[in-house]
Amino acid sequence: MVAAWLIVGCARHPPPLDRIKARGELRVVTLNNPTSFYLGAQGEEGFEFQLASRFAHEMGVKLLMYPATDVRAMREELATGRADIAAAQLTADPGWTFVGQASAPYDNIQQLVVYRKGKARPRDTVQIESSRLAVRAGSAQEGILEHLRKTVAPALNWVATAPSSADPLEDVATGRADYALVDAREFSFSRHIYPDIDVGFALPDPRPTQWIVRRGERELWRRVNWFFTSLTRSGELAALARQSSGDSRPFEYEESRVFHEHVVERLPRYQSWFAEAATQTGIDWRLLAAIGYQESKWNPGAASDDGALGLMMLTPSTAEAMGIKDRADPRQNILAGARYFAAVRAMIPERIPNPDRTWLALAAYNVGFGHLEDARVITQTRGLNADSWSDVRQELPLLAQERWYTRAKRGYARGWEPVQFVERVQSFLTLLEWQPTENPPHATAAIVKPPGTS
Repeated sequence: MVAAWLIVGCARHPPPLDRIKARGELRVVTLNNPTSFYLGAQGEEGFEFQLASRFAHEMGVKLLMYPATDVRAMREELATGRADIAAAQLTADPGWTFVGQASAPYDNIQQLVVYRKGKARPRDTVQIESSRLAVRAGSAQEGILEHLRKTVAPALNWVATAPSSADPLEDVATGRADYALVDAREFSFSRHIYPDIDVGFALPDPRPTQWIVRRGERELWRRVNWFFTSLTRSGELAALARQSSGDSRPFEYEESRVFHEHVVERLPRYQSWFAEAATQTGIDWRLLAAIGYQESKWNPGAASDDGALGLMMLTPSTAEAMGIKDRADPRQNILAGARYFAAVRAMIPERIPNPDRTWLALAAYNVGFGHLEDARVITQTRGLNADSWSDVRQELPLLAQERWYTRAKRGYARGWEPVQFVERVQSFLTLLEWQPTENPPHATAAIVKPPGTS
């Protein structure tokens, strides 16, 4: 009888892995921020998203990853069973005990004390004890400071900044605080929007990061730990961490000499296809070529870590949407990239004249139309012209600041990247326009740059 009862009980309550495989979906709750999960131009991005995608793939199920508003809401998702795992660069604390079990740490993040360039550089904890120190309220960093005050720095004090009001780094940049304590990974993103902030020193103990598995899901917890052990041993975890940092997609600032060499050696192979794409779309072939150069340096074999490929660096989803089968074929790649850019430009309001319409379209091509719209809303909110590229380009980096992206419809974006992207394409376009060689027949969409643009 006892054995029969056990069999019935197991049938009613299958193990967690079986339940996940039966529904064909792993559910992971996260936070919308640069180090965890956000929407890029081609879809979901972020370090935790990359990890969760691999884990779901190894389990043979689809991934449903969604952001909660804060840590408290994440705990609620685990408690109710709506989520299997919480993943957002978390460090287990007593608050998680009642809803989940922490995995073994899969990363250790340095904690940096940062300061404003030109001011006295801090070099140890003693120096910051009597200073104005900023930290985000309720963050892991606040917990670290509380521990330091109890153990080695009894005079340590700080101002906890609520995310909705300001960023601790902004407090340092504006002089409201002398120093701030931040994660090294977070700083790799923030340094793009706060160029005057630098690292003073790192605290001796890094912060461990973990996934929190729903309480009672012992088999899933073991599977998670095995997953991270395997990734660590293979070196893939360290590679993913590097690729997903704020420095993972640097923009190369080549000398014009190198560009001219490529104009002579590479462009002639593809110029007729850029011209063909111009005829099909009505977009100046030189602008299309400038986009292609920024994307791949006119290298048909170029590939990125996120799966983009070819001269115009098309993702599989973009290639499919544009109706091509072979992204490695230069002609198909160029024609599809041109059609995609034309589709993005068609979404920009027709009332906006060139060149602003073109520059806005380039920004949307890089960061995604939705994020561009968020930036335009911010631009208008701040009393500027949302139809002006010069105004919007000032506001785009705000999409990387928490007090702005938490209000934006599409959330976080690397807002500095589309600004750099547009500037680079403008530079390459100008150099192409300066070329003395005869241009092939093409359909021209006039692009007149305003004074002061490169």
